[in-house]
Amino acid sequence: MNRAFNRKKDKSWMHTPEALAKHFIAYNVKFLGNTEVDQPKGTEIVKDAVRKLKFQRHIKKSEGQKIPKVELQISIYGVKILDLKSKEVQYNCQLHRISFCADDKTDKRIFTFICKDSESNKHLCYVFDSEKCAEEITLTIGQAFDLAYKKFLESGGKDVETRKQIGGLQKRIQDLEAENSELKKQLQVLEEQLMIAQVPPGNGMSPKNPTDIFDMVPFSAMPPLAPLPASNGSAPPPPARPTEMGRDIFGAEPFDPFTCGAADFPPDIQSKLDEMQEGFKMGLTVEGTVFSLDPLEGRC
Repeated sequence: MNRAFNRKKDKSWMHTPEALAKHFIAYNVKFLGNTEVDQPKGTEIVKDAVRKLKFQRHIKKSEGQKIPKVELQISIYGVKILDLKSKEVQYNCQLHRISFCADDKTDKRIFTFICKDSESNKHLCYVFDSEKCAEEITLTIGQAFDLAYKKFLESGGKDVETRKQIGGLQKRIQDLEAENSELKKQLQVLEEQLMIAQVPPGNGMSPKNPTDIFDMVPFSAMPPLAPLPASNGSAPPPPARPTEMGRDIFGAEPFDPFTCGAADFPPDIQSKLDEMQEGFKMGLTVEGTVFSLDPLEGRC
């Protein structure tokens, strides 16, 4: 391992001061993880952390898990670790909390740094796989330290307090974003539960109308239909109502064989019947032959 800050004096920095002071330098790397260490610095400390995280990653790889890819943003304010796709900040390591940074000379891909956690005050070692860029990333962090120290001397120490306040605000923003994400998930769950509660029983089928014991739908009186206007535009005549409740639609009384008698026929029909009865009593003439229908005569 090689400590990044002990660079040779004849070796120039890789980036302009403005790139690290006003912006940041980004690298895409694989994140092996972080682990707690006992000391804030030391080559043997980071070697043990690298061996531990490599072993854990080997186990996860055998289980089918891939090494997550992240984006490192290095500036004079610190090192941010972001998700490569969503750009969500996973860790924000302020520069004044980083106590050690090193790359592995035997493995050009591995580099690490130790940072003191702002909440637990524990020292955590972060390990990365950088695809043969470990020395370049280590030198970039070293250049950020050099520029931050020069700015500290120029401001008389006030800039450090400002960075601490900015770091606290950034941590607060990160916590609020995580809380907002959790509240969105809870709101989505409540909306799904509300949609399930509003679904009617019976697989969404509408309930049938109630029926009686004969499986018949009970009769419900329909409202009277409004009369349609006539073709000439005038109002239609009111419907005719029967004058007597006992007559049919033709104005005649219904026939009743039990109450019907001779006096019940109208006068014209009754006179016709009387004439027919007289004709039968007098006899009928057919082709000159007289037939008598009188039973008292006993002949024909």
